[in-house]
Amino acid sequence: MYILKAKAAFDSAHFLYGYEGKCANIHGHRWTIEAEAEGEELQSEGPKRGMLIDFGDLKKELRAIADSCDHALIYEKGSLKEKTAEALKEEGFRMIELDCRPTAENFSRIFFEKLREKGLPIKRVTVYETPDNCAVYEI
Repeated sequence: MYILKAKAAFDSAHFLYGYEGKCANIHGHRWTIEAEAEGEELQSEGPKRGMLIDFGDLKKELRAIADSCDHALIYEKGSLKEKTAEALKEEGFRMIELDCRPTAENFSRIFFEKLREKGLPIKRVTVYETPDNCAVYEI
């Protein structure tokens, strides 16, 4: 079995609506995404001969995900008052609304699905919320 790993990182803010504790407040993280592609066979011909996939392709898609989340407030739909969301948008803040809580667990699944949609043979995605804490989604 061949396994390739690539990483990308982004900075964003979030909060956990309805949570009892510090994470109920808006705070930021340096999120790190680690994606693992897996396969039994290497490509046997063409410019990618001897490769599972091109690292460049994996890094490009991973970087696109990280860039799309970078320096944004990521929040759960319905967790901000409409007036608050409108005021933040009026001020020009980048905001990303999700249908789920913006947790490392949900990010790992969301990013996994996005990479698979691009046709990459992704086996596992790990999302680090801090250097010591991560969530993993795999098939």
